[in-house]
Amino acid sequence: MSQITATSAAGAAATGTAKAPQPLVKALRPLAVDIAGPLAAYYLLHSGLGASEFAALAWSSVFPVARTVLGLVKDRTLNRFAALMLGVNLVGLLLTAVSGDARLMLAKEAVLSGFTALAILGSAPTARPLMSAALRPFLTKGETAREAAWDRLAAGSRPFRRYERLFSVVWGSALLAECVARVVGAFTLPVATMAWLSTVLLVGAIAAGSLLGQAAAQPMEKLVRTEAAAA
Repeated sequence: MSQITATSAAGAAATGTAKAPQPLVKALRPLAVDIAGPLAAYYLLHSGLGASEFAALAWSSVFPVARTVLGLVKDRTLNRFAALMLGVNLVGLLLTAVSGDARLMLAKEAVLSGFTALAILGSAPTARPLMSAALRPFLTKGETAREAAWDRLAAGSRPFRRYERLFSVVWGSALLAECVARVVGAFTLPVATMAWLSTVLLVGAIAAGSLLGQAAAQPMEKLVRTEAAAA
């Protein structure tokens, strides 16, 4: 990902295709802060510094709490990825009481995936499907023309809206299937098997979401590209 200099940006602006410096990086920054920040804080505190699971979850919630409150106060909008991470952390805090039984611990991990899946699926019929925020930077690449094209399509294109919903349904379904499989496995398979199979199932769900999601992402990318070129 090459850095775009001020000179090249000015030249692009003269031709009507202006880009901000490092546009894709800038577009992905909110996702990094809202998702990677809390996760990194949790693993650093819990695995790196030896903090209890409760303490690590509580302290790592500072990121999503701050982002959620800032969005509500400053922009009067709900930062839904920050709110999702906050919800996951809160569910995790409630489940920290589950201890002692290895099978319950395995099932507890699956519940967090299930919470995320239900949040994604619940957002699909709304005006702003949750996974659209994750997909948008990759389709628009931070380009001004593509960003504007996305906004126009999201506001007035029924095919685009259908693909938006489909993308969230695909990802939500993949994560929900993973959650169900892990819960069932936690109580039916040997604990030693589920210790490694849980990770395999999670990776499989992500792979399935990425692969099957192309059925929606590719047509959306084409629509965005065509709309941007026609503007």
